[in-house]
Amino acid sequence: MKKVHTFLILLFLTGIMQAQDRPQPKPGPSPVVNIKKPQTFVLANGMKVLVVENHKLPRVSFNLTLDNAPFTEGNKKGVDELTSSLIGNGTKKTTKEAFNEEIDFYGANINFSSSGAYASALSKYSGRVLELLAEGALQPNFTQTEFDKEKAKLIEGLKADEKSVPAIASRVVDVLAFGKNHPSGEYISEETVKNVTLADVQANYATYFVPENAYLVIIGDIKFKETKAAVEKLFSGWKKQAAPKNTYPNPENVANLQIDFVDVPNAVQSEISLVNTVNLKMSDPDFFPAVIANQILGGDFNSYLNMNLREENAWTYGASSSIGAGKYVTKFKASSAVRNTVTDSAVVQFIKEVKRIRTERVPQEVLRNVKAGYIGRFVMQVEKPQTVARYALNIETEKLPADFYEKYIQTINNVTADDIYRVANKYFLLDNIRIVIAGKGSDVIAGLEKLQIPIYYFDKYGNPVEKPVANKEAPAGITAKTVFENYLKAIGGEKAVLAVKTLAMTGTTTVPQAPGPLTFTSKLDSKGKMMVSLAMGTMNLMKQVVNEKGAYIEQQGQRKNLEGADLADMKANAAPFEELQLQKRTDLKVDRIEPINGSDAYAIIDGKTTYFYDVKSGLKVAESKVREQGGKSSAQITNFNDYKDVKGIKVPFNLVQNVGFELDIKMSDIKINEGVSEKDFL
Repeated sequence: MKKVHTFLILLFLTGIMQAQDRPQPKPGPSPVVNIKKPQTFVLANGMKVLVVENHKLPRVSFNLTLDNAPFTEGNKKGVDELTSSLIGNGTKKTTKEAFNEEIDFYGANINFSSSGAYASALSKYSGRVLELLAEGALQPNFTQTEFDKEKAKLIEGLKADEKSVPAIASRVVDVLAFGKNHPSGEYISEETVKNVTLADVQANYATYFVPENAYLVIIGDIKFKETKAAVEKLFSGWKKQAAPKNTYPNPENVANLQIDFVDVPNAVQSEISLVNTVNLKMSDPDFFPAVIANQILGGDFNSYLNMNLREENAWTYGASSSIGAGKYVTKFKASSAVRNTVTDSAVVQFIKEVKRIRTERVPQEVLRNVKAGYIGRFVMQVEKPQTVARYALNIETEKLPADFYEKYIQTINNVTADDIYRVANKYFLLDNIRIVIAGKGSDVIAGLEKLQIPIYYFDKYGNPVEKPVANKEAPAGITAKTVFENYLKAIGGEKAVLAVKTLAMTGTTTVPQAPGPLTFTSKLDSKGKMMVSLAMGTMNLMKQVVNEKGAYIEQQGQRKNLEGADLADMKANAAPFEELQLQKRTDLKVDRIEPINGSDAYAIIDGKTTYFYDVKSGLKVAESKVREQGGKSSAQITNFNDYKDVKGIKVPFNLVQNVGFELDIKMSDIKINEGVSEKDFL
């Protein structure tokens, strides 16, 4: 089976990224903002209520937040997530269907989780919507049927993430930064979820869904007096109770700069993260300088990291950084996903930019523009009810001055270049930072070793391991012909494969900067015809076609006919199962055995393309093609996962491809010898 052709994705991304490249407007004078203060009252059970009257629009929002201390879940990690999934699935008074139907009838929005609830609606329905929120939050109906359904769904999601390089990288970053026994370092797994019972969910809810640290923020077209009476009626019966207050040792950063490497053989690119823990509270004098320093380093499109790795070197579609702040220990993290061939070079540039902000005073113009952009975003958000609710909640939970947000703009404007220099050295710990890399060891370790930075190796759960074993030679007697023949046998047999005249695939995927999921469609004909498209809803964004006349690519109405090498390449992709032809060739041989997706695979090289077939199953697991673009070469890899039977033929229902980022296509439907017509290839 052929991979998704990268012309389609690359051209599409060129279009959607153009908006980011527009010049930024010159900053103007800082505006003045007025944030209305809430009226407050406290129930006898400890729940604090904050009400902000805003009669501009006939709407109201309710935000219930439980500000509990973080806690570990041990060998039942996942119980809190399952609790979140089950709250709101009906109540002790109302069935799930009736509850949801009433919400829909009012045109309201309502969500529940283990840490609170949120609802919004037209103000004329506010009374009833508040009743439904209270009922859903305080009287959940935890049934075995719903529990089993949500548990199975969670396990299925974990299985889907098992080979996801970003998911692996994120897990290991937190495990190494915080430790497995810390609330921020503990991770969920299929094993821990299987340990969770319905009784555990009920106990978790009874222990932590309590009013002591509960805040209900109400904003909109309501009257304080009427709202107070309604809240007292609905929430006074919530039994007074305190959540456990567990404490954990603060994690320690490493003594010296080091690389922590996770070998993910199926990785189509390297996930790089520079991380160290920080203790930064919103009430600290360092808060605003640290936020602005992070914007300069990696928080804006024009940041040091993005301008270097994306704009100057074209190694990635984005490089960024973030710094956490709050009552509990958090982390500073700078990250990007880059091509395997430039992993070591990207590490050098990450270090260069972090060192730059720690050793050089930021230019005044850069500082002025970053502050103006940050202030502009603050002003745009300040009128939104959700923002006002968050600000009111922050003042309470983070113990901020009452005028914190009134002085927000002034405080940002007061940040100096010396402040940036100071906090960069305090919070961006270049000498005590981990460079966590999840990538294909056989491609990148040799280059990383040349950097002369100590390298430590870990598995995908953050456990120390030995350095990965290099590629192995193929045993004598293994030929390309036998590998191709074994593949055809593995998917159903050559006779059955020859009977496949057409192949139609439909799935979904996402790409950076696109506002929502995209529909992927591929149709192949054994006569050498192909159509692949990406669509958003009913709008076709990209399309590529190969027919008897030639080939073309169409992007948002603009058509380009292909010629020369591009045409030949497209035609080579227009075959449902290319192994039928490859097995006839005598010039191909097995080059090596390489680990792919955790298992050994035979590698067969055909010019700039390398095919990988699992040694045990015989299935094709990956395909790598070297492409030239802008004078630079890079390997674009497609991984074939989740084989399922379709009319006696095994077909991969998941394709993961490197096109400068990880393109993950999940098939929802695959048809053989149906669903394809001649008009598909016009």
